[in-house]
Amino acid sequence: QVQLVEAGGGLVQAGGSLKLSCTANGNIRSINEMGWYRQAPGLQRELVAVIRSDDSTDLMDPVKDRFTISRDNAKNTVYLQMNRVRPEDTAVYYCYADALEVARWGYEYYWGRGTQVTVSS
Repeated sequence: QVQLVEAGGGLVQAGGSLKLSCTANGNIRSINEMGWYRQAPGLQRELVAVIRSDDSTDLMDPVKDRFTISRDNAKNTVYLQMNRVRPEDTAVYYCYADALEVARWGYEYYWGRGTQVTVSS
């Protein structure tokens, strides 16, 4: 079983920075893409950033010039560096991984439990 453990959430003032991390643990053979979604109260979950196995990335327009996604393949870890944060970035951030377990035949999506990010104005 693959488990994703997130860290780095918290309270930050507008204009500040925060770095989230997410590590995939378990009998993992390979990870295709990893990324982050977020969900604010009353809103749908939205894709924030994705990084693929070839290190190509995509970020949603509202964060494209402020956030950076990266990964450390040796540690099965994905990071989200959040700069110049805004109150509208307040949400629960969920990481995911498209991973292949040792004992399975195909890739599956796994999710973290989420980490709260609150940006004060």
